[in-house]
Amino acid sequence: MELQSLKNRFDLIGDDPQFNRALEVAETVASTDMSVLVSGESGVGKESIPQIIHNSSPRKHGKYIAVNCGAIPEGTMESELFGHIKGSFTGANENRKGYFEVADGGTIFLDEVGELSAESQKRLLRVLESGEFYKVGSSTVQKTDVRVIAATNVNLQEAIRQKKFREDLYYRLNQIPIYLPPLRERKGDIFLLFRKFAVDCADRYNMPPVVLTREAQAVLLSYRWPGNIRQLKNIVEQITILEPQRQIDAASLKKYLPFQDEDLHPVITGANVRDGGFMDDKEMILKMIYALKQEVEAIKQKISAGALPVSADGPEHQSSSGKIIDVTPTDNSDQISAEAPSEDLSISSLYEERIREVLRKFPRNRKAAAAELGISERTLYRKIKDFGIEVKKKKI
Repeated sequence: MELQSLKNRFDLIGDDPQFNRALEVAETVASTDMSVLVSGESGVGKESIPQIIHNSSPRKHGKYIAVNCGAIPEGTMESELFGHIKGSFTGANENRKGYFEVADGGTIFLDEVGELSAESQKRLLRVLESGEFYKVGSSTVQKTDVRVIAATNVNLQEAIRQKKFREDLYYRLNQIPIYLPPLRERKGDIFLLFRKFAVDCADRYNMPPVVLTREAQAVLLSYRWPGNIRQLKNIVEQITILEPQRQIDAASLKKYLPFQDEDLHPVITGANVRDGGFMDDKEMILKMIYALKQEVEAIKQKISAGALPVSADGPEHQSSSGKIIDVTPTDNSDQISAEAPSEDLSISSLYEERIREVLRKFPRNRKAAAAELGISERTLYRKIKDFGIEVKKKKI
């Protein structure tokens, strides 16, 4: 497939030579069954490579399963990957197929493969070498025909030296290495990506896209982007929603860029850019802010159209979150009061309430709940623990 056609098919933006090379290698090896190890910093878009490989391969009609090894609790990893039999542990009320059994004939993408425990690494090596595995609690050997693509944002060679990752597994996974460069090494693609995200965000929220002045463009290109493409997308969305003006100057842009001091050298493992960290929290908060703005705007329109009843004390509206919002017009017709007790409208309270609402919608499906919230499963697990939320256990 011609390279630009491939980019269009998978909605990829960029003309950087290293980026193009990664796509070319992915397409070239798709017709083989060789294992692929995708490396690169967090946020560079490693998940696009296994999708390209699977959909361009003879296995494209088989199952494609993406597994975030860092989001699955260590105690359940082997059951998730290889399945278990009834009675093999407390709560194992029935036989369960693991991902390697379900994906037979297809492809498994193991993201954050460096997070696997020593026992899970041992079992994975056996599958890669012979296609054989045991379900947890079973002594019966099963066979599977699965292509494995792995990804990591950590240095596996260093992990090998520290005895945290098996050297034989590393070489088995790394038959074909693919490297995705960080955004700071793709200077020519930064502004292309900014414009793409600005247009997409504007379309999603039905507002004009933001544009940058020349000075702001220079700031954009000189920044180090420790969170890479994911960080750039988050910042574009923040600016689109929060900035009142559509033309963004350098001063306005800098408000959204941490680590601007030239002497600072941010690393990708900081809490501000890690999967399941601060950026996930910020993204969810922004979505709640925008939802609230939409709700208030809808109330204003109803008032203007006379469709909302007005009580003697002034109109009130119960939001989807259950809070009563006072929408009494003020002297300024463009403003609406949304007064409520401060603790009820705190970010933390809104955050907790939104999580509880989605967990009620998906009581036994954490993956679907995380997707609905727009956060990673790891963040969802962490927030459930932080807020002390009791959830229904997933049926096994």
